[in-house]
Amino acid sequence: MRIATAPVSWGIFEIKGIGAQRPYSEVLDEMNRAGYEGTELGPYGYLPTDPKLLRRELAHRHLELVTAFVPVPLSEPDRLEDAFSEALRVADLLGALGATLLVLADALHPQRMAIAGRVTSEDGFTERQWETAAAFLHRVAGACRIRGLRVAFHHHAGTFVETPSEIERLLAMTDPDMIGLCLDTGHFVYGGGDPIHAVRTYESRIWHVHTKDVNPKVLERVRREPLTFLEAVREGLFCPLGDGLVDFPTLIQELRAQGYRGWIVVEQDVDPRRPDVDPLRDAIRSRIYLRRILERFDLTE
Repeated sequence: MRIATAPVSWGIFEIKGIGAQRPYSEVLDEMNRAGYEGTELGPYGYLPTDPKLLRRELAHRHLELVTAFVPVPLSEPDRLEDAFSEALRVADLLGALGATLLVLADALHPQRMAIAGRVTSEDGFTERQWETAAAFLHRVAGACRIRGLRVAFHHHAGTFVETPSEIERLLAMTDPDMIGLCLDTGHFVYGGGDPIHAVRTYESRIWHVHTKDVNPKVLERVRREPLTFLEAVREGLFCPLGDGLVDFPTLIQELRAQGYRGWIVVEQDVDPRRPDVDPLRDAIRSRIYLRRILERFDLTE
């Protein structure tokens, strides 16, 4: 297993109104200083989209392009054609850099962001919406397969695929040879689940892993107060690995038992405008913490 990170740990979001913009050169420099081997793309257009320039910028810092996170509005059929084109634009860039995986997620939706972490069975998709979502994901996966890429789906708080039951439903409706799961430990906890149980349940269906830890005090507030997803992030919901609720030693042990040998991407969705946030410091802490666990199980390369 190899350790990567993503621009979101520096507050680079696809979402307007949160985070801060920094020159990509500074962020890549800090990823390198923190000791990471790879990075995800971040919002399309943040890193260079010219393959030659991007390859040069990454190579200069000894980084590989691992994948890209692409949100698609599964609840809005009239927007899916544009989303299909966008997904393939990203896939083509990934392929040009030698990456072999595209990560899709449902796009954040105001209705679900308002109740993230407190979702009930009454708040989800209709049967027709599930069918539309599954068909769209298969369409993207088929186009990506032609390009030599696989597709993994990322469950996400504030979307219509957040809770364990929603994740189970989506995986049951999609071809396991076409669509895998990007397990995000923090979002799985946020949605009310146990990521270790997810590894044991979905086994080889897990094609990509985001390691994210959760501050228990903020999560407790999410459960009892009407905090939105973005408010929870601003309050410091996600913390450096080892400081929160997730049992990472057991998680890594279970991934090993299931034969996972892919990338482990350290993510800490943060608002860098908080005075207690230092992305470089936290990135270093989280990488060292995770590296020690991997070394314990002899899973480093």
